[in-house]
Amino acid sequence: MSRPAAITFKGNPMTLVGEEVKAGQAAPDCKLHAFGPDGLTAITTADLKGKPTIISVVPSLDTGVCQTQTKKFNESLGELGDKINALTVSLDLPFAQNRFCGAENITNIKQYSDYQDRSFGNNWGMLIDELKLLARGTFVIDSEGKVVYAETCPEVTQEPNYDAALSALNAQL
Repeated sequence: MSRPAAITFKGNPMTLVGEEVKAGQAAPDCKLHAFGPDGLTAITTADLKGKPTIISVVPSLDTGVCQTQTKKFNESLGELGDKINALTVSLDLPFAQNRFCGAENITNIKQYSDYQDRSFGNNWGMLIDELKLLARGTFVIDSEGKVVYAETCPEVTQEPNYDAALSALNAQL
């Protein structure tokens, strides 16, 4: 399924692949990859259960708005420590994500890539068909795996509603 003109990128209508994820539904399955001291590792949606989770979705960490979004969430989530799972998801390669986070001292939110099979983009309805990048958005999942907050930014170049996402996350603690 695709959703034509679901969002815009610099004012141009874009198609999102997959169903829109909404609050109240189970978090869709996906498999994401990260690069760390032990090499490439993978996580799935099931691995997130047991703690509230915030997922910040960005098109690419090589752009200013994506960097700002990642830095703001990193700063805001510092005091929550291991009480939560905190992820930034993009289609950037795990090596590039790791390089950016190291250079910017991003330690409170982990970077995961959807580069291998785009299962996050397709299953969460966030893959921009025309650009083969992820749309910008934020999701909060409770400890049981249910989506309690979902935002897909209508314009890719606009920042998400940080306060609403963080409020939804804090309500799960």
